[in-house]
Amino acid sequence: MVSANTRFWILILLVAISGFSQGMLMPLLSIILEQNGVPSSINGLHATGLYIGVLVASFFMEKPLQRFGFKPMILIGGLTVVISLALFPFWQALWFWFVLRVAIGIGDQMLHFGTQTWITTTTPKEIRGRRVAYYGMSFGLGFAIGPLMTRLLSIHESLPFFASAALSFLVWSTMLFVRNQWPQEDINSVKATSSFSRFADTLKLAWIALLPAFGYGFLEASLHSIFPIYGLRIGHEVGMLSLIIPCFAAGSLITQLPLGILSDKIGRRNTLLIVLICGTLCFVGAAVFETSVIALFLFFTLAGMLVGSLYSMGIAYMTDLLPIHLLPAGNLMISIAFSLGSIGGPFIGGIFVELFKEISFFYLIVMVLVVITAMISLKKSSLSNMSNS
Repeated sequence: MVSANTRFWILILLVAISGFSQGMLMPLLSIILEQNGVPSSINGLHATGLYIGVLVASFFMEKPLQRFGFKPMILIGGLTVVISLALFPFWQALWFWFVLRVAIGIGDQMLHFGTQTWITTTTPKEIRGRRVAYYGMSFGLGFAIGPLMTRLLSIHESLPFFASAALSFLVWSTMLFVRNQWPQEDINSVKATSSFSRFADTLKLAWIALLPAFGYGFLEASLHSIFPIYGLRIGHEVGMLSLIIPCFAAGSLITQLPLGILSDKIGRRNTLLIVLICGTLCFVGAAVFETSVIALFLFFTLAGMLVGSLYSMGIAYMTDLLPIHLLPAGNLMISIAFSLGSIGGPFIGGIFVELFKEISFFYLIVMVLVVITAMISLKKSSLSNMSNS
């Protein structure tokens, strides 16, 4: 069996391949459905299937993890993703593809909950931001490479699915060499409280840390599933869109680790406010210059460098706010917040593109980021006022 350090990097590699499959799947299916004449509202609703799977699975993860440990959870989740990816080419029907998206969402949630909780419960606080940043970087790297697979459509429509399934299986097999562990929890605290009360306690203590995950989910899903549709409608080519979209995830790779280290030094909230404000300005710029390919390359990269780290910083923020026995519940709630944002992104984005043809799609993202920034800012202000009184 491998060492603890090797185990960490295997977990990071699993997260990267999960990001790769998700990053490929959303724009790939959006482009195929758009070219087949499916309306953008239906296209966007269809894209929510993956996150519906994530959301549904989130409510059933805690007990199996406590009983069976991390490894079985990750292995079953990864295998579910591999099989689902391989089945896409066999039947091109909307309902069948939707079921497969839900299955991938369930598998991804099992994989992410297992890896995320394993990392956060075994990492010392002084390097937590750095370790979680590696987690975010690996997912971002996979997400950046994934959309490039859409270029394989010109060879054969089935090729991206089979290539992704094969690569996912190869990485999944490395998990077989890892020794199983169980969550490091206060057993008495877990037995004395119900799942509902742990979720309630988590929400009370760390609700503010769920907002970045919600915002990242909204951003990630809408940029990968709705922007390809919007981009085609304003005159950009498929090949160019497949290069623009990864710039967001690629940008996050540049700054994910530095921002994690910065948040260890100046605090998660301060770092979050900086990246949210600057990221919002980037999407305003994208809206103004959306017909320029060069401008989109620039603003997608800059936005990724800033708000591309929202999910990992939300995890680190949540871990700072919660006692160790609530971390599994906290990781589940982070996933629920992410999946709610990811469901809202394609669905609301699809309706927005359908109804507001004269307004840039990027202004929808700007509105979401402004609301999250205001809530994080006001939360600190309210705490200050309470302490003064």
